[in-house]
Amino acid sequence: MDLRKIHVGTVSYANEAMDEVLSYVRQGFSMPAPGVNQPLASAATASAYPTPSTTNMPSAHVRTRREIGSRVRDIVLALALCHNVTPTLEDGNGKSVTAYQASSPDEIAIVKWTESVGLRLVHRDRKGMTLQSVSTGLVVARVRILDLFPFTSEGKRMGVIVRFAGGLEPSTASNEEAGEIWFYQKGADTVMSSIVAANDWLDEETANMAREGLRTLVVGRKKLSLQQYQEFSSNYKQASLALHGRDAGMARVVGQYLECDLELLGVTGVEDKLQKDVKPSLELLRNAGIKIWMLTGDKVETARCVAVNAKLVARGQYVHTISKLKRKDLAEDSLNLLRSKTDACLLIDGESLSLFLAHYRDAFISLTVLLPAVIACRCSPTQKAEVANLIRRYTKKRICCIGDGGNDVSMIQAADVGVGIVGKEGRQASLAADFSIEQFCHLTKLLVWHGRNSYKRSAKLAQFVIHRGLIISVCQTMYSIASKFEPIALYK
Repeated sequence: MDLRKIHVGTVSYANEAMDEVLSYVRQGFSMPAPGVNQPLASAATASAYPTPSTTNMPSAHVRTRREIGSRVRDIVLALALCHNVTPTLEDGNGKSVTAYQASSPDEIAIVKWTESVGLRLVHRDRKGMTLQSVSTGLVVARVRILDLFPFTSEGKRMGVIVRFAGGLEPSTASNEEAGEIWFYQKGADTVMSSIVAANDWLDEETANMAREGLRTLVVGRKKLSLQQYQEFSSNYKQASLALHGRDAGMARVVGQYLECDLELLGVTGVEDKLQKDVKPSLELLRNAGIKIWMLTGDKVETARCVAVNAKLVARGQYVHTISKLKRKDLAEDSLNLLRSKTDACLLIDGESLSLFLAHYRDAFISLTVLLPAVIACRCSPTQKAEVANLIRRYTKKRICCIGDGGNDVSMIQAADVGVGIVGKEGRQASLAADFSIEQFCHLTKLLVWHGRNSYKRSAKLAQFVIHRGLIISVCQTMYSIASKFEPIALYK
């Protein structure tokens, strides 16, 4: 995975334009950490680490350029802090190389991108993080982690509250207490659009990136006063100690104090490249008479782009899209329209899928199993498993589910045969599966070659058992007739 595009409200950066982001970051973080990597005399001229409220853009720049530079600096800083990535040092060719570890490859791709534009994560533990300038090698930001809200498949977002170090001695407790407190959050546009402040470009830009096949993340932030944070912390701890409705209470406190009117910093687009030989593998499986459904958590536009690139949708084939259905009557109309398009590929989002499964379960599954291909996007792990069980119960056929991430575990376990792909998202899927493979293209050999050989061997064994039993029974019968049905066994 690679971060390919970033949008900050008025300007998009991609490909060669990333050099401009690098220059903005170098200018914005040219102020080194006081008292750490500087002599004492020069440290006395600076009062604090750079924070989101400060800027170090040269005064010679025009105002608009300085504002754009500040926006770029803010979103790069947010991406460098809002994650669950831990840096580690590894030996490579006699040199110490910084490597990153995280449960999500998207976060690793984003942190690697921040390093490529000049801001490196050099240290992280449970209490804080340290950022370093790539160009100067000096520490430019040090924060203390106050609260961390990890990503969940239900919430589709993650956030962190940090306190920036201030003063000449950032490591002292008194200076940490005096630092600015910021709440950073990133997540899917479907949930972040209602959390960030009103704007007129978010929906358009996320749709544009999705049409390019990029996974979008919306980034926002909010400054908290010490009193606001103390009030939030008190209520949050009280909600976490409740015996009943604990999760709902904690979510309510977060929504009341943090997830409201966030400053929208920008949108990122991460490219998830197709593995080698995915297109010929899917074509071979279709020619073998296997129906293929794609269940993903991506946006509608991203799912369409990936399906076309992977040749899951044939060239010129009509794609019937059903999305954002909320009423029962509209679902019935869409189902009637789909009956006249049995040669089309169906693209449906998770919200509409839930509506069909709740009210028209039998009619929906009886119609969709006849289609050449189905793409379900914005699916939760529970929906993936439910779809697998529904297809198996209705068609009475064997279901094989393939996945590579933790979100696919429930679907893999619900299938007759589960195949896990060992990838950048970890080994959760491969450990929960019946078979584990390294690449998607290995699936064709597993099914077409090893699967057929296994079927032939099982058929030969079944025939051998049947004929062996038949021969033994006939011989015993003839012997019994010849011995006038004496109670004597032929085989002892």
